[in-house]
Amino acid sequence: MKTFLFESQQTLEQPITEVFEFFSNAHNLAVITPPWLRFEVLTPAPIEMLPGTRIDYRLKLRGIPLRWQSEITEWNPPYGFADEQRRGPYRLWRHTHTFDETENGVVVGDSVEYAVWGDGLINKLFVRPDIEKIFAYRSEQLDEIFRHKKNNTSP
Repeated sequence: MKTFLFESQQTLEQPITEVFEFFSNAHNLAVITPPWLRFEVLTPAPIEMLPGTRIDYRLKLRGIPLRWQSEITEWNPPYGFADEQRRGPYRLWRHTHTFDETENGVVVGDSVEYAVWGDGLINKLFVRPDIEKIFAYRSEQLDEIFRHKKNNTSP
């Protein structure tokens, strides 16, 4: 099985505890996911995040309704966590989230190792462009959310 890697980083000007708190609430994933995916968290809140926690979602990918289940495989607050798809559209999906506090803010890192049905051509034509759009939207939303928080907490 051929795997692919997607990585991204962005800096958010908030304390690491606030950034991690946002990401540790699985229901916030719906806030930073593009509306065209019609993403919905099915697992009721509150979700206790720790290794072994499984979270169920519903979404539409290219108009096809899908169920997705992820499992938290690593939990290291406030520095990072990882999740893996247990059921969903990918052959493999491992997403590592990292949070590094710097003098400019918290560097939020995403590293996704994934595999798709149909391998390279399907990835190039459909999957990779979708992943890039999803993470671009996510980055815009996070900038907006944390810019708003910064403006509301400034003296």
